[in-house]
Amino acid sequence: MEENSGKNMDDASDLSFSSLKDKVSERTLKAVAEMGFTEMTDIQAKAIPPLLDTKDVVACAKTGSGKTLAFLIPAIELIHKVKFKVFQGTAVIILSPTRELAMQTYEVVKKLMKYHSQTHALLVGKADYEKEKDKLQRGANLVVATPGRLLHHLQKTEYFVIKHVSFLIIDEADRMLDFGFEEEMKAILKIIRKFRMNALFSATLPQKAMELAKLAVREEAIYIGLQPNVPATVEGLKQGHLEVPTEKRFLVLYTFLRRKRNKQKIIVFFSSCMSAKFHSEFFKYIGIRCFSIHGKMKQNKRNTAYRQFCKAEKGILLCTDIMARGLDIPQVDWVVQYDPPDSAREYIHRVGRTARGANGEGTALIFLRPEERGFIKCLQRFTSIMTKSFSWDQLYNIEENYFDLVNRNYHFKHAAKEAYRAYLCAYRSHKLKTVFDENTLNLEAVARTFGFRRPPYVTI
Repeated sequence: MEENSGKNMDDASDLSFSSLKDKVSERTLKAVAEMGFTEMTDIQAKAIPPLLDTKDVVACAKTGSGKTLAFLIPAIELIHKVKFKVFQGTAVIILSPTRELAMQTYEVVKKLMKYHSQTHALLVGKADYEKEKDKLQRGANLVVATPGRLLHHLQKTEYFVIKHVSFLIIDEADRMLDFGFEEEMKAILKIIRKFRMNALFSATLPQKAMELAKLAVREEAIYIGLQPNVPATVEGLKQGHLEVPTEKRFLVLYTFLRRKRNKQKIIVFFSSCMSAKFHSEFFKYIGIRCFSIHGKMKQNKRNTAYRQFCKAEKGILLCTDIMARGLDIPQVDWVVQYDPPDSAREYIHRVGRTARGANGEGTALIFLRPEERGFIKCLQRFTSIMTKSFSWDQLYNIEENYFDLVNRNYHFKHAAKEAYRAYLCAYRSHKLKTVFDENTLNLEAVARTFGFRRPPYVTI
């Protein structure tokens, strides 16, 4: 295992993209400049040079550190330097775990390839299959895809030329496995050309991801960012936890959003689609405008909400972990974890939606029940997190109005019941049983956070 500890440049102090002019084409550098980038981040400075030298790379990079450019620039240079032609089919494959991340990566691809003649395609679920098939048959030199969709095309699409695949990039490798794509990944690795470059990028590299790396990359691969005792979050991120009694969780969230809504840009994470859906509909009804993104939404609605929130200078996004990985949303001030994440690793990915870029700043806040305070010890192994206080006398107590609205409105009552059930299911399936023990839940208190005076009957 080789550790790339230096910058791999003639002048290690020069982190400008222009310092790569001897290895990177003028066309690519011009596109990079037009995107507003002049200086490389640490992961870019460490990963780009070895990838340009056709070495395999396994990189553990903090979220928001700029890893997308770190693998895209070498990928585009590879097909540019060999003057790859349309009829030769696909040379580069980039795999992403979610449609949103694949689409975001593809948008960067289009900008970087603005001055190049090579072709590209995006392959994701719920998109127009026939259009994707037509692009592949015409020849797509660089492909960005989700694993399931790519495997489907590899197995079903005639004249999808893959015999020249020279570079495979796996982005967010740990999330790929969390989403259950292990079998798809193994199948893809068996189908595509064995003699190729490989790059595997992720914010964390647990054992399963390392096993995938061993399957994909060559033995002489360079490993970046695996040093022990390195904080998993960036310096510009302020982190805090707020201990909130179960029955007051909704009121604290409402108070927080009411105070911040017209001043800052906020992302709130929920543990289930139904909870994100219910809360977004309820807040909109009472006049707190917000966006929502979760897995139960149609893809075009998710895309619209994502674009609108990206463009907004202030506002609220209520979402699930579908938004926790890799997505670059500009100028997010706050990340609030209303429901707990599945692991410390997932916490790191959630908070990575703020304080992005070299000098990014932002604040993360996680709500924890008194019974869940043991989670802080888990987090402190990876990052620094402070205890926050709340002025309970400033709490907006709308509980009675909340109860009345939920129970008198059939739609809200049904949505709240489904959200309540989904919360209990998510809590029951939590991986950290010693911290998030369903037996410690006061169901009456939980029900109050969804607008019920008494727990509704649900089957789990």
